[in-house]
Amino acid sequence: MKRYYLDVDNAAKKIYSGHIKLGGSNPQGERIDFTNYYMQRNKEPFFGICGEYHYSRYEESSWEDEIIKMKMCGVNIISTYIFWIHHEEVEGVFDWEENKNLRRFVELCGKHGLYVFIRIGPFNHGEVRNGGIPDWLFGQPFAIRSNDEGYLFYVRRFYDAIGKQVRGLLYKDGGAVIGTQIENEYMHAGAPWEITTGVSNEWLSSGGDGEDHMKKLKSMAREAGIETPVYTCTAWGGAAAPVDEMLPLWGGYAFWPWIFYDDDVKEHPATPEYLFRDHHNNKLSRCYNFEPGYKPEDYPYACCEMGGGMTVFYKYRFTVPPASVEAMTGIKVAGGCNFVGYYMFHGGSNPKGKRNGYLNEHATPKISYDFQAPLGEFGQVRESYKRLKLLHYFFIDFAQDLCRMKTMLPPEAAKLEPEEIETLRYALRVKNGSGFLFINNYQDHVETRWQTDFGFAFTMDGGQLKLPYSGGLSLARDSSCILPVNLNLAGITLRYASAQLITRLDFDGEAYYFFFTPEGMRTEYCFADENLADLSVENGVCKKTAGGTVVYVEEQTTALIKLTTNTGKKITLCTLTREQSLNLWKANFRGRGRILITEANVLATEDGLKLECVDRDRVSLMMFPPLQEEIAVTGGHCVTKDVSGLFAGYLIAVNRNPICFHINRVSDSKAVLTFAPDSFTGLKELLLRIGYEGDIGYAFIDGELIHDNFCNGTAWEIGLKRFEQNLLTKQMYISVSPLKKGSYVKNDSAMAARREVVAEETAVIHFVKAAGVYEIIIV
Repeated sequence: MKRYYLDVDNAAKKIYSGHIKLGGSNPQGERIDFTNYYMQRNKEPFFGICGEYHYSRYEESSWEDEIIKMKMCGVNIISTYIFWIHHEEVEGVFDWEENKNLRRFVELCGKHGLYVFIRIGPFNHGEVRNGGIPDWLFGQPFAIRSNDEGYLFYVRRFYDAIGKQVRGLLYKDGGAVIGTQIENEYMHAGAPWEITTGVSNEWLSSGGDGEDHMKKLKSMAREAGIETPVYTCTAWGGAAAPVDEMLPLWGGYAFWPWIFYDDDVKEHPATPEYLFRDHHNNKLSRCYNFEPGYKPEDYPYACCEMGGGMTVFYKYRFTVPPASVEAMTGIKVAGGCNFVGYYMFHGGSNPKGKRNGYLNEHATPKISYDFQAPLGEFGQVRESYKRLKLLHYFFIDFAQDLCRMKTMLPPEAAKLEPEEIETLRYALRVKNGSGFLFINNYQDHVETRWQTDFGFAFTMDGGQLKLPYSGGLSLARDSSCILPVNLNLAGITLRYASAQLITRLDFDGEAYYFFFTPEGMRTEYCFADENLADLSVENGVCKKTAGGTVVYVEEQTTALIKLTTNTGKKITLCTLTREQSLNLWKANFRGRGRILITEANVLATEDGLKLECVDRDRVSLMMFPPLQEEIAVTGGHCVTKDVSGLFAGYLIAVNRNPICFHINRVSDSKAVLTFAPDSFTGLKELLLRIGYEGDIGYAFIDGELIHDNFCNGTAWEIGLKRFEQNLLTKQMYISVSPLKKGSYVKNDSAMAARREVVAEETAVIHFVKAAGVYEIIIV
């Protein structure tokens, strides 16, 4: 067995405050500010979980449910770009209506208890036309993204318009807006001037006025009434980051489609994103994608752009594995991050332009901005969402301990390269001999392997802790996990567990802890015998050892360990399978917090529970604590109920109607769809799934492009509910443009004529299917 050793004795993090000029209070007396290591709310650690969601890329009528979905995943801050070109595409004419109603969007976030960060630009990028800068600024007699007063005149007018929209919704007024990002990647990134693309190919400048420009923009934002406790800026890539006035934010992406616009690049490299690093250590002040112009320990390592996915570019087609999103989050938090931020967390669709037709950057689809995000372009709940949900519950429930823990790395961590997959990658966050062990076996663009027969020996509290006590651990390829070490469970010390902690719930004076078994591991728990009066196990066995009482859990079962302390306190540990854990939700229902396990997507509101069921006849629901009374169901009916064991179990039949539509295959690459009058009856959404080979998929209604897709080998999905009225009276056409081999443009005509010549084409529609999204309401 390979055993890894690490000395974490006397590990302590120096935490201090008062030097960061950010913070503020609301009328209710709540206060937000920062230590050098984490954000605080009322002087207690607040673990920020920030998800990017662009209101102007989504249907206003669906905003509320999608905001609730983000909250259900543990997101506590929603960040959103305010794209200038979406609101002032025509010079001097501002549009804040319907999908561009920023005020309503912020109000809905506040209604559901979420904070908001507004990213006010004026340059944003976000794969929007000109990075969000309106076309009418092209060719103006001043420098864009500069301190030129000609440019600042228009920026000031834009900021004034934003200020009017958020008036009364800022934190100081009791509203949800706690943060403002100034500019984006200033002096690091530009964008194509799309009016010149394909001809002179001119680019917007990345800027050149440094921190002075950033401070000027912040001053202008405040003058416009945009006063928030927090101001932020992106800091990667050498971007201008005046840390004396703004919190520098970081990020990371493992998929870089933009590099393929360099014709010399043929393969995607393995990135260092999945190597453990300490991002809050003055002795290790610089590493890949983190080169701050300040001492790292003076400011929190906070993120705003961890890749929740990535949009497919025309020249690079790929899929983002859900495991990659989960692993990156673990890597960042292990490295000292107490504020995670995802770009994107929710996909969307580009709005149509008033003058320019399409408002996308030309390298990306005209309409689709799905981003392969945890929540898809049409509200699809992806596996990455389910994986992140478990991490977020853990970060929030154990923030008081986790946020104060110091990062500890083995000496070999600094020497590892992305291609090195033999050596186990691990890190600890620890305080006073208690902590969490982070293990990562995922690496992008490299074929990993199982890690088998390994263990750890940690020097802490003057002694040595072996994990496991005997035998070895294993972890499946492409997996990652977080394991507890010397964790206080309501008075009993859990020396270690080869299970990942999700959450805690108190009920009837007892403490309940929920864990799951990481992929490839056999679960065992080791409890210190001090203060342990009694222990019993269901679906497992226990063994007394010199290191404590060890419980071995049976594989692929729901195991319960019941503990009693010397003072009579009762504690239950519930170990779930990996599949069960991905279907776990936390929700307030009928006056208290509960744990739910269901294949459906759960949206909890003050009125009850909504269960979104995708293409299912029946859905199971397990609930703890169980209800004593019956449940009332709308949109289905309860078939069976079982109240044995820890959970109450329900089987619910879904009220479904057939989705009737006709497909006329005009050719291999073209099809016409006609929908019956009752096709949308009873549906929350109708997802059209198209399997095809080719280059680009286009969908039209009556000649208008409604969606497009760059083929990457996965099914193309389109949510049709928003087009219902048109589809009941008009046909929809699908057209696939071909992948071409041996193509060139013949241009030798004497009569100014050119034509394309193609040796081979591939464009085939394999299937078109419809999946209904149904909603069950439980009150």
